[in-house]
Amino acid sequence: MLEAAGVGAGEERVYRFLVGVREAEPAVVAVQLGIDERRVHTLLASLHDKGLVGRAAEPADGGPARYVPVAPDAALRPLLLRGHEALESARRGVERLAEEYRAGGRRHDAGELVEIITGVSVIRQRLRHLAYGAREMRWLCKARPVALAAEENDEEWEMLARGVRYKTIYERELLEQPGMVDNVARSIRAGEQARASETLPVRLVIADDSIAVCPLLYGHKDAADGEGAPPGRPGEPTAAVIHSSSLLDALIALFESHWTAASPLHVTDSGELSDAGGGSSPGPAVHLADDERYLLSLIVAGVADKAIASQLWVSQRTVQRRIQVLMQRAGALTRTQLVWQAAQRGWLA
Repeated sequence: MLEAAGVGAGEERVYRFLVGVREAEPAVVAVQLGIDERRVHTLLASLHDKGLVGRAAEPADGGPARYVPVAPDAALRPLLLRGHEALESARRGVERLAEEYRAGGRRHDAGELVEIITGVSVIRQRLRHLAYGAREMRWLCKARPVALAAEENDEEWEMLARGVRYKTIYERELLEQPGMVDNVARSIRAGEQARASETLPVRLVIADDSIAVCPLLYGHKDAADGEGAPPGRPGEPTAAVIHSSSLLDALIALFESHWTAASPLHVTDSGELSDAGGGSSPGPAVHLADDERYLLSLIVAGVADKAIASQLWVSQRTVQRRIQVLMQRAGALTRTQLVWQAAQRGWLA
């Protein structure tokens, strides 16, 4: 039972005996346990070095030394702690060796750099596995997902609650699909950093800086993947899993460049914003309500009025009226001017 604390079976047997009798000399231990006395001396010396037993006061008649057990909770806690630290050190060592092994394999076999996986269920399973082992997830989300639709990505909210960072760029066409505005708002409230772009070049998921998944072929058109296969290439969707390499570095750089250019999407608990300063005549500080800030972020992202109205469950005329109110507050005559003024004033910073 005490092997995890570095105590051998023979040592544990002697220690348990002393716990029961509270004090004994080696000869008594040897007789009671049926162990050679020289072996008992060795075991007691080892237990003494580990802090599990101590020597009683020397007998007045100069007789043999007697041993007493140290309280188990006081004696074993340091041993268990050291054992835990040793296991943690070993775990880190195994991880380093595994990475060296993979790196060596990739240097000798380029096929190790890119793994091809096929099928909706396989791609979904890999994406979810990456999320549960990551510290940061970065997504390029195009319209018509291949394997994992946004509304099916249930583990994102669980991972956000655990402290995993999510940075997501949504393609404008995707935001215009039914239910997406509410879905994105929920993710933002949970902690996701979200931005929108007119178009995105590829679908992409990056876990930390160590691995990426990029769909290649989209399979037959159906409810799961939403796109038809390229001519002459029927079948299940296929994705590439890219490991640490210059190719992965390029994909990370691709994401970051689009992140910098994309428009922020905001849903805040507090609508109060201060003047960002700079620019030409930015005007006084403006207090935006949560729904106003969210509406403005959708406008900046280029989402059409009709799509905004259907997502927010209001009429298109109501959307246009709210936009007019924002334009008046910004002193803008056109929507282009509204977007420029919003940037200058830091309304979506």
